[in-house]
Amino acid sequence: MMDLAGLTVSATETAQLQHPQVGGIILFSRNCENKNQLIELVKSVRSIRPELLIAVDHEGGRVQRFREGFSLIPAMGDILPAAKGDLTLAKQWAKECGFLMALELLACDIDLSFAPVLDVNGISEVIGKRSFSADPDEVSALAQQFIIGMNEAGMAAVGKHFPGHGSVAADSHIAMPVDPRTKEQVEAFDMQPFKHLIGSQRLQGVMPAHVVYSNIDPNPAGFSSYWLQTILRQQLGFDGVIFSDDLGMKGASFAGNYLGRAKAALDAGCDMILVCNDPAGVNALLTEFDWPAAEPTHTALSLKGNTSQSLLALEQQTRWQAAQQLAMDITRIVQSL
Repeated sequence: MMDLAGLTVSATETAQLQHPQVGGIILFSRNCENKNQLIELVKSVRSIRPELLIAVDHEGGRVQRFREGFSLIPAMGDILPAAKGDLTLAKQWAKECGFLMALELLACDIDLSFAPVLDVNGISEVIGKRSFSADPDEVSALAQQFIIGMNEAGMAAVGKHFPGHGSVAADSHIAMPVDPRTKEQVEAFDMQPFKHLIGSQRLQGVMPAHVVYSNIDPNPAGFSSYWLQTILRQQLGFDGVIFSDDLGMKGASFAGNYLGRAKAALDAGCDMILVCNDPAGVNALLTEFDWPAAEPTHTALSLKGNTSQSLLALEQQTRWQAAQQLAMDITRIVQSL
């Protein structure tokens, strides 16, 4: 999964998108000037490779890539406080926020948001209010309803960052976080939302953390066959798609250059690797990496969105309108607290 530099697809990117090992693109704020332009950009990508998986980080709060022409989704950590601790009410609100987020993206023919965040809010500043709660049970309950809303709109769910990023202070975008806790501690706390949602068959995808759990395995989770195969696949029984986190992040640097990072992530068990904000890294992988001889099956394409909602149908949906109002109400309540 590669990215794009701007508001249109360049000639170089057009050629790269035709490479058989490219299975998708991830969009960023720089790719969206307004909704109409974004729709045209997606159409141009589809005209090159209609089957590509088109994704974005659109969690809500500060991690929402598209804003012009889109509803502002509240941070997940604001939902329960806005409901004044009423978990039943917060679950209803989480469901509608998931529906709202997914429906607006699908109306633009965008398949997937890498959401929800299943990290339990602890000491991580990069996670913070991206997490639903500091309580694993509350994270599980609210995330499940958020996913139900996403699914009802037609979007699959990708939980992140397995097995949990909330208990380390360092930001894996710029540093290598190390979590020294024991396997028992991680399993009893951070892993609980993943265990719950995999057990209830709510997760179609998982994105692992660029975190080293030093008392458990020497490799960051996204490069660890122990975490991805022994724990995620075998112990938890996850049979969906595993996406690497961005291989350009500092937390991925232990594996060397992009070729080393790609090999380590794929060998560990990732189905699709993300390379973001580094055109040279994309070029290196597409021209120098020793890809398997067989044509890729792109398991991730099973997560394509149900994009049957047109923009007109979206605007006529009373549920969409009510969810849009709810998102604004939650934000206003939080600002008044």
